[in-house]
Amino acid sequence: MRKVLTAVLMCSLLGSLIGCSGGNSADQPASAGTDTAPPAAASDEKEPVKLRIAWWGGQSRHDYTLKVIEMYQEQNPHVTIEPEYAPFDDYWKKLAPQAVAGGLPDIIQMDISYLNQYAGRNQLADLKPFTDSGVLDVSDVSENALSGGEVNGKLVAMNLGVNALQTTFDVETMKKNGIDIPGKDWTWDDMDKMGAQAKEKGFLIGGFAYRHDVFFPYYLRTIGQKMYSADGKTIGYADDQAFIDYFTRYQKWYDNGYILSLDKEAQKKGVAEEDEIVLGNAISGTGWSNQFLAVANLVPDRPLELNPMPGPGTKEGLFLKPSMYFSVTETSKHKEEAAKFISFFINDIEANKLIKGERGVPVSAKVKEALKPLLSENEAKIFDYVTWAEANSSPGDPPNPIGAVEIEKLLRDLSERILYKKISVEDAAAEFRKEANAILARSQQ
Repeated sequence: MRKVLTAVLMCSLLGSLIGCSGGNSADQPASAGTDTAPPAAASDEKEPVKLRIAWWGGQSRHDYTLKVIEMYQEQNPHVTIEPEYAPFDDYWKKLAPQAVAGGLPDIIQMDISYLNQYAGRNQLADLKPFTDSGVLDVSDVSENALSGGEVNGKLVAMNLGVNALQTTFDVETMKKNGIDIPGKDWTWDDMDKMGAQAKEKGFLIGGFAYRHDVFFPYYLRTIGQKMYSADGKTIGYADDQAFIDYFTRYQKWYDNGYILSLDKEAQKKGVAEEDEIVLGNAISGTGWSNQFLAVANLVPDRPLELNPMPGPGTKEGLFLKPSMYFSVTETSKHKEEAAKFISFFINDIEANKLIKGERGVPVSAKVKEALKPLLSENEAKIFDYVTWAEANSSPGDPPNPIGAVEIEKLLRDLSERILYKKISVEDAAAEFRKEANAILARSQQ
C-alpha cells in the first residue's frame, strides 16, 4: 500500500494534469453468468472508485494524512485515493487552472478566504444531502461548527477543526520581571500597560504585524461592527472612527518600541522557530489557538499559557473559526464516496489519533473526548482553551466575500504606510474605505 502511495505522490509532483489525473472511469461489474451460476454472485462486490484529494500544509501534515488515506483504503479496498499537496501559496496557484479546466480533484482542502470564491462559481457540491442521509455523519458535530461551511443556504464545506484567537503569555518570564499577568477579562488599556512594562525590562509584546486582516475584524466585532456588510457588497462598519482608533493604538505601540520593527518582521518566514517568544525577545504573542503548539513545544524550559484577546467585548469579538475545510467538488463523479472519506476523517478515532487536532480541535465531540487522555500538556491547553471559547464567544461572520484577498493586501499595504509615517491614520481610513468598496463592487460583476 505504501509503495502505491509513493508512486502516486511521485506522479502528482510531476504534474497531476499531465498523465496523473484521477480518472473517474471504472470497470463495469461482471455479468451474473449462466442460469446455473449462483444468483447475484457479484452483487456484494463494490465497483472500483478512484478519488483525487488535494491539500496544503507542511511535511508533518503530509505524512499523517497519507497514513489516514492508507487506513481508509485498507478498510475500503474498492477505493483508490490519489493525493496531491503543496505549500499554501503554491496550492492555490495549482488549483486555479484546474478549476478553469474543470479538472479539480474530488476533494479539496478549502480555506475561509476562498470559500465564497469557489462556492460562488458553483464549483463546490452541496453536502447537505449526505449529512441528511448519514453518509457524512455529523451527529457529534455542533450546529455552530457546521454553519461555518455554509454559503447561500448550502453546506459546501465540512469543517475539519476549530480554532479561536488567543494571546500567548510567557508566564515565567513575566513573573521574573515583575510584569503583570492579565486575567481573561483584560482590556486594550491593560495591553498598553503590559507593553510599557515589557519595554522597560527589555522585552517586546507580540504585535499583529501583517495580520491586521485577522485582528482588525476582531476589534470591529468587539464594538458591535463588522468588516463586511451582510451581503458582502461593501465595508461593514459604520464610520471610519473604528479604523482610526485601532490603528492609532497600533501606531503608538510601534512608535514606543513595544512591537517588532517592520524591517525585522519582513525577514521572517512565518515559522515557529523565528517567533520572538522562542528567541527570548518577547513576553507575549498573538495568533490562532492551533499555532500555540509549535511555539510552546520549542520552549520546554518554561510554560506558556493561552489567554483570550483583550476587550471590552471579548465575548462578542471571539468566535470559533473553522481552521480549514474539506469540500467535494461539483465536477466529481463520485460525490458520495468522497463524502464517505470526509466522514471517516472527522469521525474515526484511530485516524484522529494520528491527526491529533493538527487541523484544529476536532469538531466531533466523540473524537475530542477520546483524544483527551492521549494529549501532551501543551495539546491539552489548546483543547481546554477552545472548550472555554465555545462558551465565551459569539457566532462567526459569514465567509469573506469575493475580493477579500485583494482587500487583505490593501490593508497590509496601508498599515505599513501608517507605521512608516507615509500617510496619516485618518487619510488611510478614508483610502481603505474607498478602495475596499471599489474592490467589492468589481468582484460583484
